[in-house]
Amino acid sequence: MLRSITQTHTIPHLNIRQFLRLQSTFTIPTIQKGVIFYENGGPLHYKDIPVPKPKPNEILVNVKYSGVCHTDLHAWKGDWPLPVKLPLVGGHEGAGVVVAKGENVTNFEIGDLAGIKWLNGSCMSCELCEAGFESNCEHADLSGYTHDGSFQQYATADAVQAAKIPKGTDLAKVAPVLCAGVTVYKALKEANVRPGQWVCISGAAGGLGSLAVQYAKCMGLRVLGIDGGPGKKELFESLGGEVFIDFTKYKTPKDMVHTIQEATHGGPHGVINVSVSDAAISLSAEYVRACGTVVLVGLPANSVVKSDVFSHVVKSINIKGSYVGNRADTREAIDFFSRGLIQAPIKIVGLSELPKVYELMETGKILGRYVVDTSR
Repeated sequence: MLRSITQTHTIPHLNIRQFLRLQSTFTIPTIQKGVIFYENGGPLHYKDIPVPKPKPNEILVNVKYSGVCHTDLHAWKGDWPLPVKLPLVGGHEGAGVVVAKGENVTNFEIGDLAGIKWLNGSCMSCELCEAGFESNCEHADLSGYTHDGSFQQYATADAVQAAKIPKGTDLAKVAPVLCAGVTVYKALKEANVRPGQWVCISGAAGGLGSLAVQYAKCMGLRVLGIDGGPGKKELFESLGGEVFIDFTKYKTPKDMVHTIQEATHGGPHGVINVSVSDAAISLSAEYVRACGTVVLVGLPANSVVKSDVFSHVVKSINIKGSYVGNRADTREAIDFFSRGLIQAPIKIVGLSELPKVYELMETGKILGRYVVDTSR
């Protein structure tokens, strides 16, 4: 049974506001615009596709805006060891309005604002889910990867994992928080860096990095950022970053390591790697402070992190991976945004322009975060 906004029967015990809400009308079409591909690396088609119907545990979201993540590029290329669904509608930073829901959904009402995240759904009954590691569930369903995502005007999501967005929120600006924001916020928590200590953001001016800088500042951390290219230093400093390292200006990695350790009086206490460079990731194990933590977030295909065993042991450093956050991390990350403490640097383009955004990502020319408007 599908419950949608078109219901008009009277339900006992509803207050007048709830009743009027059910009486309002959304028109749910059968055909919508979306971007779909049928083979990895194949053409990205902006075309008419069917509107999905929510299952009993799902909500149907009229997606207004969707952020574009580097993971979307990997899904399209199919260069990760995790099999991708084909054909596929990508996207996992979708923000919009709930226009229909399945019969078992109790935590969302029609008209609520909702976010579609990378983790579309999980079993909620395994050991990992019970411990709050829902994203590590063996049965996880992933938006824009194993489940058609938010690069369409209407998309479905498991109501348990869908993000609750406060009323009145700017949906374009909150969209990147649903993945990039939650991911870096979780990574900063995993780094175990205390207020007043140094954290390094490697890839500081990109979509994830620009948010990581802000979350770090809100958490009372001193921030050193690493990136390279036009406008990146200016963006980093405008977000409150303290020390910027342009990696393109160093002749050798050793010189850069020395500069970072000197600027932070011994090296950062934690490093958040959101870059997709093998060399940058491995270098972070060299400049991190003794007893510090290197957190791996970016996922370059077929990559490894290298750390000299002698130095690793003597410095007692910790290298750990951090995946996307759980429901609590999501709620907390959105709360920072809702209180005006986080502002995603975004550029809005039409959904039809998505192939151009992929080209910019491939060439490393992204500054901040691109967000697609599904209405065009």
